[in-house]
Amino acid sequence: MGFPEFVVVIASIMALNPLAMDMMLPALPNIASTFHIQIANRPQAILSTFLIGFGVGQFVMGPLSDRFGRRAVLIDGMALYCIASLLAIAAPSFETLLLARALQGLGTSATRVIATSIVRDCYAGRRMASVMSLAMMVFIAVPVIAPSFGQVVMLLTQWRGIFIVLMLYGTLALIWSALRMPETLPLSERKPLTVRGILGAFRQTITNRQTLGYALAAGCVQGALFAFVFSSQQVFTEIYKLGHYFPLAFAAIAVGVAIAGFLNARLVGRIGMRVMSHSALAGFVAVAVIMFIAVKADMLPLPLFMALGALMMFSFGLMFANFTALAMEPHGHIAGTASSLYGSITTLLGIGVGTVIGQDYNGTLLPFATGFLLCTLAAFAVVAVAEKGRMFTPHGSTVSGPS
Repeated sequence: MGFPEFVVVIASIMALNPLAMDMMLPALPNIASTFHIQIANRPQAILSTFLIGFGVGQFVMGPLSDRFGRRAVLIDGMALYCIASLLAIAAPSFETLLLARALQGLGTSATRVIATSIVRDCYAGRRMASVMSLAMMVFIAVPVIAPSFGQVVMLLTQWRGIFIVLMLYGTLALIWSALRMPETLPLSERKPLTVRGILGAFRQTITNRQTLGYALAAGCVQGALFAFVFSSQQVFTEIYKLGHYFPLAFAAIAVGVAIAGFLNARLVGRIGMRVMSHSALAGFVAVAVIMFIAVKADMLPLPLFMALGALMMFSFGLMFANFTALAMEPHGHIAGTASSLYGSITTLLGIGVGTVIGQDYNGTLLPFATGFLLCTLAAFAVVAVAEKGRMFTPHGSTVSGPS
């Protein structure tokens, strides 16, 4: 497989997750109507349940891939995703739909862990960050178009049609991966699947200061992002009265993260992961402070909210791939398990924080602005501790090629 196809395949399997998340946003009111849900914030469970399955699944996908290889776990996870999509299409109740969403999340946990592990199998250091950024450009473009795509599907059919689209995409990605994705973990590098071995690998991962610090920081950052996603449909339709145009506003904000992914892929090799991500984190804090002040002063019109939202996404795009590369850098020998634990920590922490903020939505932006600020300050503090105060410097970075 050539390098361009490698990047695109990695991005396509990673895209299963955001596609399943963000295509659902326009459908939440219709699903609530179908199942006669009266509690305003309860439809957010369609998103959070999916992410819980995604977060929990990552605990097991890494050790399984370190034992049985990347391909088998990847293909089984994608098959589960397609089966769960069928269950969602036929769901007779809201509870069944939530079960299907949890299974979808479990299936995509394999794609996320395996994609990161495959990249780590092949690259290290700044080269890994560059490859991850290139994949993230495609991966991140999905949230830009997914809500609008979901809205188009809703205009042509009803919300179950979205799951038909998700199943078809998952099937195509499964076939492509089965035909073209090579096994990147040699038999000689595979680890036995024992409780002692798994716990030992988890211990190595979680006791590494750099890995744990960036995992916690990424979780805080994702908490702010998930809070925005969970409440975005309500914010745009209830506060700013955009109605069916809300996917366009969401897409305009999400463009910032795609631009960041492109810039990061071009610049990280020269500037370094730490300088890029720490500068973006400082910008993230500045955006959160400005938004909080504007909300408290009741001076946050739609154009300003859109601008701050785009800057928030831009900063996130510069941080996340680099945080992942920095966290994974010390663990090439246990890439699957390290990726698994890292993904679980960041996702579950992000879900917990994002759900609390999202469920606090009260018709105003104050809960989100407050939660956003607290998340960013916590992330900055954790990174500062992890780096022992040596922020914005390229210490410890390596320039490595294929490994």
